[in-house]
Amino acid sequence: MTFSLQDLHHPARLQALAEALAQITERIGHFLQAERAAFDPSRVEHKGLNDLVSYVDRQAEQQAIAALQALLPEAGFVTEEGTLAHSDGRTHPGPGAYWIIDPLDGTTNYIHGLGIYACSIALLHERQLRVGAIAVPVRQEVFMAWQGGGAYLNGQRLAVSPATTFGQSLLATGFPYQRFERMAEYLAVIEQMMHTSHGLRRMGSAAVDLAWTAAGRFEGFFEYNLKAWDAAAGILLVQEAGGTVTDFRGGEDYLFGGEIIAAGGIHAPMLDLIGRHWYPA
Repeated sequence: MTFSLQDLHHPARLQALAEALAQITERIGHFLQAERAAFDPSRVEHKGLNDLVSYVDRQAEQQAIAALQALLPEAGFVTEEGTLAHSDGRTHPGPGAYWIIDPLDGTTNYIHGLGIYACSIALLHERQLRVGAIAVPVRQEVFMAWQGGGAYLNGQRLAVSPATTFGQSLLATGFPYQRFERMAEYLAVIEQMMHTSHGLRRMGSAAVDLAWTAAGRFEGFFEYNLKAWDAAAGILLVQEAGGTVTDFRGGEDYLFGGEIIAAGGIHAPMLDLIGRHWYPA
């Protein structure tokens, strides 16, 4: 099945594209899980401080690109491992259509044999997220969403948590592994959340955090220093599940700006708390 850019303006075709994308991410998820059984840790490389990449990441990305080129030949790519990449994950690639790919989100978990990792792919078209899918293979979960069509887990429609107070909430975050200059602010935020919420979880995969927020398992998620490929598909999932996504100022620079708050009913209290520490008046 092949799609064109014109199809992105037709709801039925957009749904069909999302379903095809979900199948691709599921296949890549199966590949990741199969490769883990015979994983060779000696082939792990360091891209930067605490930033690991494996041969599995690269092979999964190559598989994704081949499948996506066949699915929507007119689209470009924003990729974590650099295959045909047109953006660094911080800079918006332009007004065209781009697949944003993280073939293996949670590489450090994967390398150490922890089962929380995912394949995450989204399509950005005319600066809007149109479709997204996340596969979490160890749990046999495939999440998908399309613009205006809702978010789904294995075919079941999702809704974010309606909880509006920290006292009702389990929250998720990601610990910074680079750019530690905002640690004081970050630690102040999580200290207050620890005192007032059901707790904080750090799963090691932003894609999983966002998918599980869309499913209502977490009331909210926040992180800074993310790249677009970490969050694109999960952003669309949360939005289509009825949630709110902003940057730490409450604005819309959350895909390429490196700051994200994604939540259901708890979004406003999270934004207030984080904003007061991050951008004090």
